[in-house]
Amino acid sequence: MSSGNQGSAAKAAKAGKAGVSELESMLSESPSSDRVCLKLAQILGVRRSEVALLRLEKGSLRFIFPPELRSAGVLPLSGSAVAARTAATRAPLLSNAFMRVKHVSLFEAVKLGAETEDRSQEQMPIQKIMSVPVSPSGGNVMGVVQVSRKGLDASLAGADFTGDDLKQLEQAAEILSRMPFMQEGAEI
Repeated sequence: MSSGNQGSAAKAAKAGKAGVSELESMLSESPSSDRVCLKLAQILGVRRSEVALLRLEKGSLRFIFPPELRSAGVLPLSGSAVAARTAATRAPLLSNAFMRVKHVSLFEAVKLGAETEDRSQEQMPIQKIMSVPVSPSGGNVMGVVQVSRKGLDASLAGADFTGDDLKQLEQAAEILSRMPFMQEGAEI
């Protein structure tokens, strides 16, 4: 049995578990949405500009992360945006061929992040995406969290998302549902 690949897969799974528990331990600190989303990016190995968090407000979804999209308007739940479908159906989505999926790309054009690590990626199209409803176990949907990989094409966007990545994001979404900033009307 080759221990190389299994060892690194086991390490990645262990790191992911540790990461999600790090999110859980942040609950007592009442952290900002920015800090939590940066930690989520770190856990899932994506850039800051590849994490989006939307909160349900008056029947529409409003971006709370990235901060650059807070004033970009709202997504109606009845709309065709992936986030709206995720909230309406409560169904998680994992797509490693997202460019082939018809989607609203309006928000992809917004300049994000001043950090140097983001500059090359800031206006790249989303190639791969995971979209998960944010809700407490068995409770109502409070929002949606999305993690993407951006690039000129799928091969330049990084590794495909896996079922394990989706499980981690689903665990993170349950923890996010307990964060103060996810309550409708809360300060962002």
